[in-house]
Amino acid sequence: MSSSISLNARPQPDELLVQIADYVCDYTIGSDEAYETARYCLMDTLGCGILALNYPACTKLLGPVVPGTIVPNGSRVPGTAYELDPVSAAFNIGCIIRWLDFNDTWLAAEWGHPSDNLGGILAVADFLSRKNLAEGRPPLTVRDVLTAMIKAHEIQGVLAIQNSFNRVGLDHVILVRIASTAVVTHLLGGNREQIINAVSNAWLDGGALRTYRHAPNTGSRKSWAAGDATSRAVQHAFMAIKGEMGYHSALTAKGWGFQDVLFRGQSIKLSRLLGSYVMEHVLFKIAFPAEFHAQTAVEAAFKLHPLVEKRFEEIDRILIHTHESAIRIIDKSGPLHNPADRDHCLQYMVAIGLLFGELTADHYEDATAGDPRVDALRAKMVVQEEPRYSKEYLEPDKRSIANAIQIFFNDGSSKEKIEVEYPVGHRRRRAEAIPLLLQKFKANLETQFSAPQVEAVLKMCNDRAGLESSSVDKFVEEFCKR
Repeated sequence: MSSSISLNARPQPDELLVQIADYVCDYTIGSDEAYETARYCLMDTLGCGILALNYPACTKLLGPVVPGTIVPNGSRVPGTAYELDPVSAAFNIGCIIRWLDFNDTWLAAEWGHPSDNLGGILAVADFLSRKNLAEGRPPLTVRDVLTAMIKAHEIQGVLAIQNSFNRVGLDHVILVRIASTAVVTHLLGGNREQIINAVSNAWLDGGALRTYRHAPNTGSRKSWAAGDATSRAVQHAFMAIKGEMGYHSALTAKGWGFQDVLFRGQSIKLSRLLGSYVMEHVLFKIAFPAEFHAQTAVEAAFKLHPLVEKRFEEIDRILIHTHESAIRIIDKSGPLHNPADRDHCLQYMVAIGLLFGELTADHYEDATAGDPRVDALRAKMVVQEEPRYSKEYLEPDKRSIANAIQIFFNDGSSKEKIEVEYPVGHRRRRAEAIPLLLQKFKANLETQFSAPQVEAVLKMCNDRAGLESSSVDKFVEEFCKR
């Protein structure tokens, strides 16, 4: 009979925990493209957060847990006057980043928005910089933030390539928690063992259910879930730095580990070596806020708008050819109860594109949703899977997100099918996208900042060398409410 001592022998850390810790501690980012893309990602992500401050449903969630609390040398929340502890600030920043579903995206077996990790990264970097300055030590630089972003993107994105958490009912924000925990622990000065400990605890948290992303329960939690995940990561990081223990077989423990309890016994593995692949290939949302699987469908609808804007009552049916992931996530009929419900409905977004030739965050509000033409068009839509689209969506050398729309009229005539395979934010369209991204950034800033402040932010961000060498505290100061 085996002794209880041998049964209770501590295992070596799970291989995945070691791979993540080694990458965060030891890997040097050598890709200039990754750093350049990370700069655009930083600008775009903060711009999305500034735009979200125009929506009371978002701003009501911001601020300290206890009203009136101010933390000396605390983490600041861009666009506001809040100075918070890093855990609360990570939630606040993560919340505004994700609120309008307008920041970057990664699509594979799992989906997600890697820039959500900036909530934890920026909160901790600002806190450390201000603390260091108060203690006579040098602050972190924006280059440090960009490095952390590249590594967080990589951890989240590579884990998403072949591990599908959505198919077991778990939300993709689990990967934000894992990636943020790893890089934030390192920013705080954590060593390899402390990173392993922190990340193991992040896995032991389990995962949020995707209930709030799907009919009939789609709601605003999907807009703050990533803020919750990245703030939890900061909590784990601080605890690990204090010496809190980890759990070496958090993933693989028989019967009790994450894989057996929540992943149907499947192994969670990296499909490629960690480097800078994800940041280089990340998808930007450029022209409009919409769940990414619908981006090309909305582009197609824009092209059709001038051809049908005077013939809506003559339409018999609207055929949408799409990929399997879009059908699983955003193919939705019946009542749509709130903006979060609408921006995850393929038919609603296509209807807005056809009706107005544009799509903004305001189009998800009740005023537009009450237009009877919207539901009239939705009722005429037929969604079909195109097998080629589903196949090429997963091919590493393509990563298409294709949709096509064809409109048929009561008299038997039809418009030519409009197909868009790659959205404007795709790497294949990067040259086209960057000028539009810069326009988007400026427009978002103008919704909250004065003209002089907008110009100061743009001058800072457009000087790549100067930006990377800037201290984080001064960078964040430019985004603070004045």
